[in-house]
Amino acid sequence: MTAIFKFTNMKPCCRILLPSKNTLFLPKSSNFLPNPNYCSAFQLHTSAPTSFGLKAILGRTNSTWGQSRIFSSSYHFNFSNRASTRFLVARAAPDLRNFSASVESRANDKNFDRIYVQGGINVKPLQEEKIGADERVEGGVNVRKSECSREVGKEESEMEKEAWKLLRNAVVTYCGSPVGTVAANDPNDKTPLNYDQVFIRDFVPSAFAFLLKGEGEIVRNFLLHTLQLQSWEKTVDCYSPGQGLMPASFKVRSVALDDNKFEEVLDPDFGESAIGRVAPVDSGLWWIILLRAYGKLTGDYGLQERVDVQTGIKLILNLCLSDGFDMFPTLLVTDGSCMIDRRMGIHGHPLEIQSLFYSALRCSREMLALDEGSKNLVRAINNRLSALSFHIREYYWVDLKKINEIYRYKTEEYSTEATNKFNIYPDQIPHWLMDWIPETGGYLIGNLQPAHMDFRFFTLGNLWSIVSSLGTPRQNEAVLNLVEAKWDDLIGQMPLKICYPAVESEEWRIITGSDPKNTPWSYHNGGSWPTLLWQFTLACMKMNRTDLAKKALDIAEKRLSLDGWPEYYDTRSGKFIGKQARLYQTWSIAGYLTTKILMEKPDAAALLFWEEDYDILENCICGLSSSTRKKCSRRLAKSQILI
Repeated sequence: MTAIFKFTNMKPCCRILLPSKNTLFLPKSSNFLPNPNYCSAFQLHTSAPTSFGLKAILGRTNSTWGQSRIFSSSYHFNFSNRASTRFLVARAAPDLRNFSASVESRANDKNFDRIYVQGGINVKPLQEEKIGADERVEGGVNVRKSECSREVGKEESEMEKEAWKLLRNAVVTYCGSPVGTVAANDPNDKTPLNYDQVFIRDFVPSAFAFLLKGEGEIVRNFLLHTLQLQSWEKTVDCYSPGQGLMPASFKVRSVALDDNKFEEVLDPDFGESAIGRVAPVDSGLWWIILLRAYGKLTGDYGLQERVDVQTGIKLILNLCLSDGFDMFPTLLVTDGSCMIDRRMGIHGHPLEIQSLFYSALRCSREMLALDEGSKNLVRAINNRLSALSFHIREYYWVDLKKINEIYRYKTEEYSTEATNKFNIYPDQIPHWLMDWIPETGGYLIGNLQPAHMDFRFFTLGNLWSIVSSLGTPRQNEAVLNLVEAKWDDLIGQMPLKICYPAVESEEWRIITGSDPKNTPWSYHNGGSWPTLLWQFTLACMKMNRTDLAKKALDIAEKRLSLDGWPEYYDTRSGKFIGKQARLYQTWSIAGYLTTKILMEKPDAAALLFWEEDYDILENCICGLSSSTRKKCSRRLAKSQILI
């Protein structure tokens, strides 16, 4: 069957404000849509009104991209002969069907074969002619009733009611539709800086809260609008976003037109306005993770099957999987490219980015359509998953046994058979670690580079390693054992420490650049962040340690509401509200609500994490040949689950 492309269901338009060297606003006569008076969601104002067909969209590597997304309506794409396509992909990724059921099960659906293109980017799967009793129409799309919403008759506490009211008050609308939540919504804050914007990473807990409550419209809108903001223009120009980059945040602005009229525009920030002017590496990774969660919790898999969404996934992956000078399977990034968005000595290969990268790769493998255009990309994903899994499990893991091994390392070993592969000097082991590490626990270190191991415990990276099964089952269990053993240090009076320990004195001056906001035991430097509670809960539920999550939740409930839902807490134990913390921080509110619903809905939580993937271990290609240490061979790969 041949796909049919139409231009229908037009709505009055709003506009996107995209970065350009020449101009931010173009006149209405600009060439951005076939009909300049209408668009399905909003129109694109760019300085590169390049037109191209679907052939370029569907993963061809020799195409020239422009930021304007206008498709040729005369181009026809053949979705037939899907069986042969599956055979080709299966050779690149054995048993891939086990991980892509959501896509393949709909490969023969009428919706998938009758995709039409509307104004280029707004590709909508057609609605089913009949709506079943267990479905509802939401945002123009049939969405299965969420099985994750709260039980009928379940009474909410006063704290939950307050949190939901605050979360809904933080919702941002665009062209009359909800598209996200502001970072903080304190009515007494006269200088909000960029806290009045919608951040991709900040919106994730809000999105999970809405999805778990059965309200998917805002998440769907968010995914599609941020997709439209994605950089599509390939560039080597300084101060411009690279192709595939997702913005850190966006803001809805009103722009004056003629005759005292105003029009809403979306103004994205790719890092050009951020502290340190650093591009957000984690935004695209979170976007992919959220896209998968949306499908799992709503049943609306048609969204991820759309041509524009498939293209967005591929652009992010191409950016992350591009060739470079690095020798490791981990992503090489600079300081400030993730949740810790200031200088904190995490440049290189920080654990947080690697955990999110691994999760995004697994999500993408589930969601990518099985066609000829994605075959090579799926093969690259599988190779990177295998190498990344081995690399993190082998070289980032520390426990009492591993520390003792590092303590006896020989240095200056030059050969492929070296035991100390990164030339780590034993004197790097900090004195606090020798006394701090428990007998039965362990964790993944914060960073690994030549001659350098960052032994700090970074909470988000370790929690997401559990959620995504980046660590082995035994390693995941050991991380939670460590948290339990060091409860006062990592949880204290407000969960959870973003990292432990804080850097102090001369080390603080050198690593942070004397950052007055990241003083010891504050903000990113050992501060306590309530938003991490939902990720801790998800990790605990996966490992059947809900007792730890419940204990942490009880601590948070005692203070969060009374303190005005702060962004973070200070001091070693999290006793004081952060000295520069915003109140009514949205992801503190949403993290609490998501935690509450996850605890009540374990079946929903099970949809959001990943179990051990034996195929990743089977396909591992980074064996350490001729080494006396354990090899990452097929035989060892199977046994890694027992490590």
